[in-house]
Amino acid sequence: MDASHAAAPAPGGLVSAGAGARLRQAAEYIAIPLFALAVSAFLFSLFLLALGHSPSEFFSLLWRGGFGTAFSWRNTLQRAAPLVLTALAVAIPARIGLTIIGGEGAVVLGGLAAAAIAIPLAGMVPTIVLLGCMAILAATVGAGWIGLAGYLRHARNVNETISSLLLAYVAIAILNFTVEGPLRDPGSLNKPSTPPIGRENMLSPVPGLEVPWALVVGIAIAIALHLLMSRTAFGFAARVTGGNPRAARAQGLPVGRLIVLCTAIAGACAGLAGFFEVAGIHGNANAALAAGYGYTGILVAFLARHNPIAVVPVAILFGGIAAAGGLIQRRMGLPDATVLLLQATVFVVLLASETLYGRLRFFKAGARA
Repeated sequence: MDASHAAAPAPGGLVSAGAGARLRQAAEYIAIPLFALAVSAFLFSLFLLALGHSPSEFFSLLWRGGFGTAFSWRNTLQRAAPLVLTALAVAIPARIGLTIIGGEGAVVLGGLAAAAIAIPLAGMVPTIVLLGCMAILAATVGAGWIGLAGYLRHARNVNETISSLLLAYVAIAILNFTVEGPLRDPGSLNKPSTPPIGRENMLSPVPGLEVPWALVVGIAIAIALHLLMSRTAFGFAARVTGGNPRAARAQGLPVGRLIVLCTAIAGACAGLAGFFEVAGIHGNANAALAAGYGYTGILVAFLARHNPIAVVPVAILFGGIAAAGGLIQRRMGLPDATVLLLQATVFVVLLASETLYGRLRFFKAGARA
């Protein structure tokens, strides 16, 4: 046997090396966000100590209010459901290299559109048909709204981060104008809103599970989008475009169409979140639709590394944090916005931790135990 053949690695060794590299990468994607959460908890503990409050009491109440009881879990899952959808509205465009932060606008307009079509149809068609029409219109309006930011990026090279954020403010203004003007329910004196869609048309929790339908649908969409982006030609083309748009154009990929489609998918997810808020929570469209789910979804998507599957547990985590706000306010005398400060701390530390990817020796391909 000559030297060249003797030095050649066995095929099994190549497979093992490739599997090891993938495992190290997966471990890095898990370890660094966990490290960011630990650092955030430490920094927030210092903040609490400076205010004269006990960090252990705070985190104990945080656990109890978000995950400690069956009621806490129901509240957490209710708050997590829209976060799954709004996080997907950030994660999918990110796979093609876009940063969309205006999902709040699609949530608001999706909810408004759902309520608007329900007003003339309520009592005229079966509930299942009414809810279907509401969901389809909400997704379509959301897709068009965020898809507009994608189109502006492709056709006029307008920064999608800025345009989507500005479009969110426009959407909120449209909501306020509509619920205080053309579609205002005369009976809504202190809290302007559209007429109710009717209690008989509201979504109940999943029978036997007491889980909101929004979460079930969100998980199903997350799985479908994960398969779309990882197992199809469309997803491969989107990833190539996100990695190098110029190379993608040189290979003949329809970059503009991919950008618009990914942003439209994102908008449809956020629009559905608005539909579920109307059909499952409020029963009408009002200013409470602008609850900040679109902005919290940004944090969820970043912590999940824009992985549609990872979005689900991260959304549940932040749903629990939000659900515990009231208990913390009552027991510790802290404002309800304290949990928002915790979320902001996590976001800042998370952004700082981005510099660690690819730099830690332990996770490098040639690392030795």
